[in-house]
Parts: sequence; structure tokens; C-alpha cells
Amino acid sequence: MRQLMEREQMHTHVQEGLIFLKWVLYACSIGLLVGAVAIAFHYGIDWAAELRGEYPRVVWLLPAGGVSIVLLYRICGMERDRGTNLVLVAVREAEPLKLRTAPLIFLSTIITHLVGGSAGREGAALQLGGSLAAFVGRKIRLDAKDSRMMVMCGMAAAFSALFGTPLTAAIFAMEVVSVGVMYYAAMVPCVTAALVSFQLAKLCGLHMEDGYDITQVAELSPVSMVQTAALGLLCALVSILFCKVMHAAPHLYQKYFPGTLLRVTVGALLVLALTVAVGNQDYNGAGDAVIRRMLAGETIPEAFLLKILFTALTLGAGFRGGEIVPVLFTGCAFGTLVGPLLGLPHSFSGALGMAAVFCGATNCLLSSLMLAFELFGGGGLPLYALCCGVSYMLSGYYGLYSEQKIVYSKFKTEWIDKKAK
Repeated sequence: MRQLMEREQMHTHVQEGLIFLKWVLYACSIGLLVGAVAIAFHYGIDWAAELRGEYPRVVWLLPAGGVSIVLLYRICGMERDRGTNLVLVAVREAEPLKLRTAPLIFLSTIITHLVGGSAGREGAALQLGGSLAAFVGRKIRLDAKDSRMMVMCGMAAAFSALFGTPLTAAIFAMEVVSVGVMYYAAMVPCVTAALVSFQLAKLCGLHMEDGYDITQVAELSPVSMVQTAALGLLCALVSILFCKVMHAAPHLYQKYFPGTLLRVTVGALLVLALTVAVGNQDYNGAGDAVIRRMLAGETIPEAFLLKILFTALTLGAGFRGGEIVPVLFTGCAFGTLVGPLLGLPHSFSGALGMAAVFCGATNCLLSSLMLAFELFGGGGLPLYALCCGVSYMLSGYYGLYSEQKIVYSKFKTEWIDKKAK
């Protein structure tokens, strides 16, 4: 009897070892495949931004760019595509993802950046990586549960290759779907896929510099804790504003401009008019250069409101792209404006704002801490945790992604299972 039990245990250990090796192999393959596509996507976005920087008048092609994106999706039968929300459903409910999502989001996001729409790239990366990984999962005939893990690997790999933050990418892919519940079985596959794609990106010349430079970090003290908590509260309000404006924009467009071609044309003209009114293109594209300027000491009081407006008008009209870098831009602009008024160092305030507004908008507390660590280093990490924690609690149940599930209450150990609003 004892020998039989020992054999069963040995058999179980062998099976677990084989499953481990299987997922390491899958994750490495996804890291290489999705990483390669994401690297090409990164260079495509950089090419578009550089071309627009060299020829600023290309922004006048905004209406043509918007119409071309709508027609691309219409021709491919994806005009009602739900973007990142569909990826979240694919992980939670094993909803199938179409392969055509990958080339569509690839091309349309580059077009958006080329003509000056306000958008990021990481949200698009989740769609790109998720759809490619889902296709691979179908080809090797994974079951529904393994398919979900494969999609998370794809999300992590694409995010990591594009943004250069493998730990954030892995945790975010696991955390964003259902807040309060994480698929820990996906930890090794997601981390492996993210690290492989990150190393591949570095081999291709990306992410050679680490994050952003923060010149001064506040010391941990009772005073700095109060200051940081106050900033976290205000960042929670900004994240709510960002989410509400982003959700309201497409509904207003649909109400007054029901035709998709008319809608995207009007949106393009509005973005174009705003660009002319502002007098520069700081709010077109992702805005990473402006983030670096603000962290280096510049304060632009109106920047956080303008970035929210530019992004809502762009994505609400039907342009394609991500929301995450605009969220970081908004947080940095708000942090560098308000943080010094609270007595916090300027650049540190911008970094706190980036992490806290990201946390409030995505409801991903652990990912926000990893983001702060990978972008700004380990200095002041307890204060980042406090600022993000306050923002997480006080941002309520708002979120960038309407298909995100808030499984547990933010205020007590209670199962609520409600969608972000």
C-alpha cells in the first residue's frame, strides 16, 4: 500500500514537472513570437512620431487617417471591435480572439500616431499580444483554461517588449482582468514570456536606458506620508475624471454623429482645431518627450486637462491606440503641478502622480508598484505604495476598461463581482 502511494506521488511529481516544462516552452515561444512583432510595432510607432516631428504639417491629414482606420476595420468585418475589453473577456471567459485583430491594431495605431492622434501604444500591445497568443493556442489545440493563460502570456510579452518593464507587464496581465483575484498559475509563464520578449527587445536596440531620471526623492517621515497620501487622494479624483471623460466621449459622438465615417472626421477636425489653438503638438501622439521635460523640472498647469481632452476626442471618435501612456502623461502633469504645492520634490511628485493615476485608472495596485520600481528605481518605494494605495481605494469602481471585473470590495473583505464603470 505504501509503495503504491509513493508511486502515485512520484507520478504526480513527474506530471507537474512536465507541465512546468510545457509552460516554459510555450512562454519562451510566445515571448519570441510576440516580442518580435511588438518590436516591429515599436519601431513603426517611432518612425511615425519621427516623421511627424520632421514634417509637422502631416497633422493636417488627421481626417484622412481617421477615415482610413474606420475603413480598414469595416473591410475586415471588425468595425464593432471592442479593443482591449475583448482581450479581458478572452482571459476571463475564454472568448475567442480573432487573428486579424493583430494586423489591424498594428496598422491603425501607427496611422493614429503618424497623423497626430493622442494615444499610447501599450493598450494596443495588449490586443496585439493577446490575439497572436490566442491564435497559437488554437493551433496547438489548448483547452479553454490553458488558452486563457496563453493569452496572458501574449499580453505580458507585448507590453514588456514595448515599454521595457517586464515585471509590470507580467503582473498587469494577471491583475487587470479580475481585480482581487489573480491566476497565480500564470506567474511563471507570464514572467518568462515578459523576460524573453524584453531580452529580445534589448538585443534589437530598445530599452537601453532604464526608466526616467528622478533627481530628488522625499525621505520617509510622518510629514512626507501625509503629503503623499494627500497627493494620492487628488490623483484618485484625476483618475476618475480621466475614466469618465474617456467613457463619455464615444457616447456623445454616437449620439450626435451616428455614422462612423462622419464621427471620425468630426473627431479629427476637433483634435486638429485644438492643436492649432494650443500652438504646438505637445498633446499629439503619446507624449513621452513632454513627460521627460516635466520630470526634468518643467511645470505645465493645464497639461493634465488638455491631455485628457485630446485623448478622449481621439479615441472616442474611432482612432486606435492605447490609453496607458496618456494616463501616465496626465499623472505626471498633475503630480508636478500639485506635488510641490504640498511640499514634495518636483520630479518625485511627477513620478508619484504617474504611478497613482495609473493605479486609479486601471485598478491594478501591484502593477503600479512594479511600474514605480522599474521606471523610477527603488528609492521612495514605501511612499509610492502609500500614494497608489490611497488612489486605489478612493478611485472607487471606475476603470479604463468596462469589461474589467472588480471581484472583491476595495473597502472590506467582501465579494462584490461587479464591472468597472
